Amino acid sequence: MVVQPKFRNNIFMNAHPVGCAVEVRNQIDYVLSRKSIDGPKNVLVVGASTGYGLASRIVATFGAKAGTVGVAFEKEGSEKRTGTAGWYNMCAFDKEARDAGLLAESINGDAFSDEVKQQAIGLIKDKMKKVDLVVYSLASPVRTDPKSGEMYRSVLKPIGAPYTKETVDLMNGEVKEFTVEPALPGEVEATVKVMGGEDWALWIDALAAAGVLAEGVKTVAFSYVGPEVTQNIYRSGTVGKAKEHLERTARSLTEELASLHGNAFVSVNKALVTRSSAVIPVLPLYIALLFKVMKEKGIHEGCIEQIYRLFAERLYTGNEVPVDEEGRIRIDDLEMRHDVQQAVASLWTKVTEENFREIADVEGYRRDFFQIHGFDVDGVDYDADVAT
Repeated sequence: MVVQPKFRNNIFMNAHPVGCAVEVRNQIDYVLSRKSIDGPKNVLVVGASTGYGLASRIVATFGAKAGTVGVAFEKEGSEKRTGTAGWYNMCAFDKEARDAGLLAESINGDAFSDEVKQQAIGLIKDKMKKVDLVVYSLASPVRTDPKSGEMYRSVLKPIGAPYTKETVDLMNGEVKEFTVEPALPGEVEATVKVMGGEDWALWIDALAAAGVLAEGVKTVAFSYVGPEVTQNIYRSGTVGKAKEHLERTARSLTEELASLHGNAFVSVNKALVTRSSAVIPVLPLYIALLFKVMKEKGIHEGCIEQIYRLFAERLYTGNEVPVDEEGRIRIDDLEMRHDVQQAVASLWTKVTEENFREIADVEGYRRDFFQIHGFDVDGVDYDADVAT
């Protein structure tokens, strides 16, 4: 079929298989253009199909020549409709890795379940024996507790009081004020259950019990802090409570891994265009302003640049991993530079419905948003029939 972009309410309803494959190849080419990394040899990536998880798998494979097992929950395409972008990304990655003679095994299933954990352990035992890096990069709105069977849904809400802010819808140009009501009783706990560190710990516990964690193993999960303008809806809200739990989990996992001389880290990354960030109020406008500033300063990075730097300049330098006072790796250091944040804050006060396309990088935001779904990718014929 001929696949044209379809989206509503900042959510894409389809994906382009060829565009996704080209974008995966572009990320691989970036890593191959950089210095090789003396890094991990056998890697498990939980949440491996998009964003930072996919980038982690690419950097491990093509930067360090590691074998990988990737876990994600994506929808396969059919003759009538496309699959998800993540499905096409995993298919493209597996082919590229195997063509390069490198181990790549993918599991499409619910990473929160005990069954998928055991399936991954079986693959590790069969193909790798042990893993020396576990990347946890799940971004799901729903989780079923494997022990109780109870389903939890995360919410993006402030805590204690409503949050009202004026922002711009970057897709239609409308300036509007929005209000998000505070979280109801139980919603904070539910969000922590979905997005906190509980499942990360269950993965490490299962891997340790199965004896498939190597001496000196590292494990890393991803977080975000962000600027003052996003605090009420993000870091001080329900999601922030989940991220705090994730960071506490890293500390407890480091204690648990002491017998293997292993470590658990949370990496605080830069704000980027993702399927998740596109639906967070305020964040799209902030990202578009941030892109404008960072591109002008020559310090803009996407997912693959961030993760290459995480591996090459933080995790695998041969020295102790540098962390902040909270024990977190900070690769959002360029975003949070004082001059960058000062420039973004100044632009924010000037935004109007008439000028936002000039003072924010709206086209860059839009292009990234389309490209993570395989659209607007250079070299792809979008009028051609493609197999879905």
